[in-house]
Amino acid sequence: MMSDTARPLSASAQKVQDDLRARGFSNTVIELEVPVKTAAAAAEGVGCEVAQIVKSLVFRGTNTGGAVLVVASGANRVDTAKLAALLGEEVAMADPRSVRELTGFAIGGIPPVGHASPLPVYIDQHLTTLPDLWAAAGHPNSLFRLTPEELVRMTSGRVCELA
Repeated sequence: MMSDTARPLSASAQKVQDDLRARGFSNTVIELEVPVKTAAAAAEGVGCEVAQIVKSLVFRGTNTGGAVLVVASGANRVDTAKLAALLGEEVAMADPRSVRELTGFAIGGIPPVGHASPLPVYIDQHLTTLPDLWAAAGHPNSLFRLTPEELVRMTSGRVCELA
């Protein structure tokens, strides 16, 4: 499903590409011909396992309202009790408006980098067991390939058991 013709990236995907370059990473954002809003669709689009898809989810503390980014394997469900234990308060998924305000991106294309506001990042340790990964790149059609080591470096994320 990858396009054979090189065309300019969408504005959101270009923003992620520019952020990667500014951070010194050589990863290349690609845009597929069709949206890949689910981990399964993304995996099919790039020819990998669902586990290799990096999903970026924004959670908020129910008491403080503090937001965090959780980066998890597309094959895993985030255990909110484990996340709450790490944060010291109950958590809930952030609403779509808050996600866009905090990250600058809409749900369905949230990348692990390039956000409007820096967020603390928690990385599902399962991702570190895989040889390579694919992460959303700001637009429902865009992704970029990366290694677990690059994910940890580019997000300054804390690796923990979250599934």
